[in-house]
Parts: sequence; C-alpha cells; structure tokens
Amino acid sequence: MSSADRTDGPDALTPSVAAAPTTPFALGRTRNPRTRRTVDLTPAQHRALDIWQREAADRLGVARVTGQEVLATLVDQLLNDPKLSAQITRAIRARR
Repeated sequence: MSSADRTDGPDALTPSVAAAPTTPFALGRTRNPRTRRTVDLTPAQHRALDIWQREAADRLGVARVTGQEVLATLVDQLLNDPKLSAQITRAIRARR
C-alpha cells in the first residue's frame, strides 16, 4: 500500500474526495441570462441605421443610442404590440 492510500496513524492522509458545492447551481446556467442574436444588414441598411441612431441620440439628448438598444426595443415592441406584429408578418410575407 502506498503512503497516499494510508488513512490511519499520525501521517494519515485524507482520501481525495470531490467537495460538495457550497452554493447551488444549475447545469447550463450562464452568468449572463441573455441570449445573443445577430442580424445581417446590407451596407446601405447599416449606414441608415447608424444615421438613425445618431439622430435618435440627438433627439434624446444623449451621447449615443446603441444598436443593441434599438434592436432590443424593437423586439419588445414586436412582442407586445399585436398591430405591429401583424404588420411585420405581412412585410415578411411580401418579401418571400
């Protein structure tokens, strides 16, 4: 028996056992509860959105309005406004 296996006497070693977590956790949980989405824009759409963001920042009296703010707000509006939802659905149908 090696000294690493000894569990008795003055030089006894404690068996290697994984410690139980001190705080509960869920598998698959991340630090940030948000999920990232990406969108592909044409160069013209990208430029137009940048211009809109700068103009919105001026109207709001802030240094800048981020694309994240714009898209998150648009999604909130889409999910909470039945008329907007129907309008977007029609627009998607027309594009296909």
